[in-house]
Amino acid sequence: MAKTRVTYFDFAGGRGEEVRLALTIAGLPFEDNRIDPKTFGQMKADLPFASLPILEIEGHGVFGQTNAILRLIGRQHGLHPLELFEAARHDALMDAAEDLRHRISPTTQIRNAAEKTAARQQLADDYIPQWAHCIERLIGEGPFVGGAQAGVADIKLYMVDKWISGGNVDDIPTDIFDPYPKLKAVANGIKNHPAVVAWYAS
Repeated sequence: MAKTRVTYFDFAGGRGEEVRLALTIAGLPFEDNRIDPKTFGQMKADLPFASLPILEIEGHGVFGQTNAILRLIGRQHGLHPLELFEAARHDALMDAAEDLRHRISPTTQIRNAAEKTAARQQLADDYIPQWAHCIERLIGEGPFVGGAQAGVADIKLYMVDKWISGGNVDDIPTDIFDPYPKLKAVANGIKNHPAVVAWYAS
């Protein structure tokens, strides 16, 4: 079996954790290469897109862009649809997860506390509920996006829920996703997946 290595920062969140969980649910052994910001700075110029995570597969090279990595893993290991139209539905949800990140992340750069609070409260009042409503409509019967089996799109939604509901973003209520039962079911399904439970217990 080709050796596989994931390189990302040393914390259990963000895009790198999505790749780790995808490989974990797929049952694929991998080297979990966790680095610090200084090391990232030294290697940044040589990365495919000057960012992390990256996935290295022996004999196939180095891959960047999280959603592309997740789709690769998903297609190889039954965690992403092969049927084109169903795959497009999953892809849209994965891209939407990135949209949400791109709306929230810039608020971390606001230095004035009152301005940061106001910006995040605006997101909590408007954008985030609208985002969750759209996600809810696309999930289908559940418990996962594709039905009974977990996939990489579910992992993306789980990580968003974990980020927000875990209280990691000040001024955005931790219960903001509670009115969206399908989204919460997806998140809880990944959280309680036996492979994920074992991953966090190790």
